[in-house]
Amino acid sequence: MPEVQYLSVDPDREGQRIDNFLIGHFNRLPKTLIYRWLRKGELRVNKKRIKPTYRVTAGDTIRIPPFQLEDKEEIIPVKEDHLTYLESLILFENEDYMVINKPSGIAVHGGSGVNSGLIERLRQLRPKAKKLELAHRLDKETSGCIIIAKKYSILTYFHQILKDRKAQKIYHALVHGHWQSPQKKINAPLKRHLLAHGERIVKIDHSEGKEALTSVKPLQTFSDYTLVEAKPHTGRTHQIRVHLASENHPIVCDKKYGWQERDLKIMKKGFNRLFLHAYSISFIDPKTNERQLFTAPYDQKCNKLLSALSKKN
Repeated sequence: MPEVQYLSVDPDREGQRIDNFLIGHFNRLPKTLIYRWLRKGELRVNKKRIKPTYRVTAGDTIRIPPFQLEDKEEIIPVKEDHLTYLESLILFENEDYMVINKPSGIAVHGGSGVNSGLIERLRQLRPKAKKLELAHRLDKETSGCIIIAKKYSILTYFHQILKDRKAQKIYHALVHGHWQSPQKKINAPLKRHLLAHGERIVKIDHSEGKEALTSVKPLQTFSDYTLVEAKPHTGRTHQIRVHLASENHPIVCDKKYGWQERDLKIMKKGFNRLFLHAYSISFIDPKTNERQLFTAPYDQKCNKLLSALSKKN
């Protein structure tokens, strides 16, 4: 049976009308259903009734009443060997939350042609869990640390500390060329654009873009590449990818913002994933009040590539 759902608004979705926000999140959700919820007071933001003209704000908690679309795609049951694989990706788990090392190539949730994302698969892995919700997101192509909340109170806690930038995320990326600066802060505002064929892309826009700040430092230099650490101080869509590309150091195998011709050399060797990895995340545990730090190891493809590049040096 469908259940009440709670969504949190990411900073990059701020300013959207409530109907457009929900349509962007749920595949094939009709506006008539949204307006019916609004009239009846079933759709609430921060526990309050809202008008159809309401524009969402980062950190808003949206209550979605139970619903089921007639043409909704059924979630394909996960095979036992894949469930075993998912179990191996759990970095930490207690009664409140899980930290997962998300693989590259898996969307965090279903929709827009994806009928089974990470959260749907984890719900099959933990069928007795009353609630499993994403505390934040990672791009489909990005791997690494992601938090899954098991309780609504814990979900709202993570939403708040992420909004207040009290959780620190560190990413590792392999970029083209030699990164020269020992430490650099990239301060370049970003704006999302919708192209004619429907693709979304992010560009630096100093007149209308939203503030975006990323700290970058090199970790290891190879003959034609550099492994860098990137700390995002804001949470814009594709922030690290666009910022690194703007410095003439795009991420390896970034099909949207990278150097595809130069990537062919690596792709011919079997490496075809975006080399962007959410290496670690740290935060204060809501129960113990102690700082927790979790790190996610690279997958086999990334390790193999780095090993091959090291041998060339």
